[in-house]
Amino acid sequence: MQKGFLFLRSQNSLNQLRMKFGTKAIHAGIEPDPATGAIMTPIYQTSTYVQNSPGDHKGYEYSRTHNPTRTALQNNLAALENGKHGICFSSGLGAIDAVIKLFNPGDEIISTNDLYGGSYRLFTKVYERYGIKFKFVPMSDAASIADHITENTKMIWVETPTNPMMNIIDIAAVAKLSTGTKIILAVDNTFASPYLQNPLNLGADIVMHSVTKYLGGHSDVVMGALVVNDDELAQRLAFIQNATGATPGPQDCFLVIRGIKTLHLRMERHSQNGKTIAAYLKNHPKVEKVYWPGFEDHPNHDIAVKQMRDYGGMISFTLVGNKESDARKVMESFQIFALAESLGGVESLCGHPASMTHASIPKEEREKVGLVDSLIRLSVGVEDAEDLKNDLANALTKI
Repeated sequence: MQKGFLFLRSQNSLNQLRMKFGTKAIHAGIEPDPATGAIMTPIYQTSTYVQNSPGDHKGYEYSRTHNPTRTALQNNLAALENGKHGICFSSGLGAIDAVIKLFNPGDEIISTNDLYGGSYRLFTKVYERYGIKFKFVPMSDAASIADHITENTKMIWVETPTNPMMNIIDIAAVAKLSTGTKIILAVDNTFASPYLQNPLNLGADIVMHSVTKYLGGHSDVVMGALVVNDDELAQRLAFIQNATGATPGPQDCFLVIRGIKTLHLRMERHSQNGKTIAAYLKNHPKVEKVYWPGFEDHPNHDIAVKQMRDYGGMISFTLVGNKESDARKVMESFQIFALAESLGGVESLCGHPASMTHASIPKEEREKVGLVDSLIRLSVGVEDAEDLKNDLANALTKI
């Protein structure tokens, strides 16, 4: 095990004390600076570290391999997901890329058929060229996944809630399919965040986050992360992290540490506002359908009740008549919801998946899962909910 993985004292002691999520968000893996007593983790803006003699050092040799600021963040993330090892990357796709590098030509990966367009692009445009096969299948009925498993299946890739259709996948049920096999279960937990959902508790082997989103929370950093419990799997992923070099800098790690300290507070407000906005849209005469897992009639809502603490601020909706031109008018008319890529920041954002985040997915494949041209995805922020409702009301009058 690389030396940076030895710095887990704070995480383990906090787990032993069984601290609640809000306390872990602020304290897990974080210690006062031993040199000055600074309560905030310093930004160790250094590329290398002085050694007493070759191999005799304080746990750090080179900042691509380890950096104290990154170590603190990795320990913090591991604690939030109830895992042993956190591993950070320079982007969410960098984290996913490291996972796919675990496999060899001829291996098969089963993925949900409703997923982030960047993940689909990475799978199909990069790794299929190297002989790794991907199957994109519906996962609303977890048992049906078994029909696609072969002797070459090495991983099941799950998003829940999915992007952008908000489909709910039963993590525990999928985990049972791989029990007693060598199939890895990986879960993209970006939409839920560790506050709403902990896939490792439900049997997942790997949890992936686009840290850019809710974990960072302030639209000022790009980062990805993996959290695992298995020591050998952590070793393999850490080797890939170091060998391929997609690592974040200490300034970005500092920003995420700071962002996580309010994660529980932000997620409570995102969820409250999400509930208000989803209900408003559901009753609007110009809205055809609203996708939000908190609705009792949302597919697999009963599973969401079991595996999530709340339902978050991600909402997708379609317009009556399904015209892309109407969707564009609505998004161009917002005053508070900003038209932009990404999600999970304190400010409310809107996006048009068909032409933005999911443009790399062929139209016929998008529409199979319901991603039609009028679909608008909202990342509901932490502003006043009445202001957000008024913004939507005004924008919808434009069509």
